Amino acid sequence: MKILITGGAGFIGSHLSEKLLKSGYEVSIIDNLSTGSLLNLEKIKSSSKTEIHIDSIFNKKKMKELVQKCDQIYHLAAAVGVRLIVDKPVETIETNILGTDILIKLANQFNKKIFIASTSEVYGKNDSLPFMENCNRIYGSTNIRRWAYAESKAIDEFLALAYHYEKKLPVVIGRLFNTVGPRQSGQYGMVIPRFVQQALLDHSLTVYGDGTQTRCFTHVYDSIEAMVGLMNNDNCIGEVYNIGSDQEISILELAKRVISVTNSNSKIKLISYSDAYEDGFEDMKRRVPDLSKLNNTIEFNPEFNIDNILIQTYDYFKQYNIMEGI
Repeated sequence: MKILITGGAGFIGSHLSEKLLKSGYEVSIIDNLSTGSLLNLEKIKSSSKTEIHIDSIFNKKKMKELVQKCDQIYHLAAAVGVRLIVDKPVETIETNILGTDILIKLANQFNKKIFIASTSEVYGKNDSLPFMENCNRIYGSTNIRRWAYAESKAIDEFLALAYHYEKKLPVVIGRLFNTVGPRQSGQYGMVIPRFVQQALLDHSLTVYGDGTQTRCFTHVYDSIEAMVGLMNNDNCIGEVYNIGSDQEISILELAKRVISVTNSNSKIKLISYSDAYEDGFEDMKRRVPDLSKLNNTIEFNPEFNIDNILIQTYDYFKQYNIMEGI
C-alpha cells in the first residue's frame, strides 16, 4: 500500500512517515519546506520505499499524479503556529482552505481515503469543558487575526464532511490537541520548543499573559498512533475525533518544569499578549479534550507524559544545536 503525506517533511509528517515505513507501507511525501525541513527526513530519505517531492500542494498537476498513485492520503500540509498565523493571515487562510480544497477534490475524483488534520483551535472560546466533538464553537471578532486559523480549519472540516455526505468520500477528521515532541520548531510560536531553546541559552523563558492558562500536551508518537488507528478502521469514516491528552498543565508550571529538566539558570518573564502578538489578542484559559469517542473506537492510551516529552525535546535540541528565532 502506498501512502501520500502532504506536509511530510514537517514535524508530525516526518514522524508519521517513519511509522508507516516501519509498518511496511510505501510513503510518498510532498512538502514545500516553508515550515518543514529535509533534516526531519534524514532517517528515511534513502529508503527504496520513500518518495520525496519538494513542491507545493498548489501544483495541481503534481498533486493529481501523486493522488492517482496512492491508496490513502494524510493531509497535514497547513499554515501552523500562532506567530505565523498572526503575521501572515493571507497565507494561513489560502493554504488551509484552498490547499485542502485541492486535496479533497482529487481524493474524491480517484476515490482515495483521506485523513484531514484539524485542530483544537476549532473550539474557539468555548469554555464548556471537556470539549466533545459535537459541542458548540465560539469565535472572536474577524479583526482578531488568530481566529483566521480556527475558522479556516473549521471550513476544511465542513468541506470534508460535505464531500462524505454528498459524494461518499471516505474521510476521517482528527482534531489535534497540542501535539509536541522532537523536531517541533519554536520559530512559529510553539511553546515547548521555544521554552527549551530559551533554557538552553539561559535566556528568560517568556510566558505570555499571567501563565495560569492551561494546555494538554500530547507526544507526537501518541498522536500518530491515533491517526493511523483511525485510518485503518472503516467505522471511523465520516467522523471527527479529538486526538490528544487530557492531562492539564499551566504554562507557568510548564516553564518551571523546563528549567528543571534542562538544569538552566533561566528566569521566567511574563509578557502581555499585546506585546507578544497584537492588540486585542485573545487566548483561552483552558483547552481539554473529551477522549471518550476516540477511546471507544481505538482504545487510545497515551504512552508519554509531559516529563517524557520535555526530556526528549531537550535531548533533540542539544543533539542538533538548533536555535531558531529565539
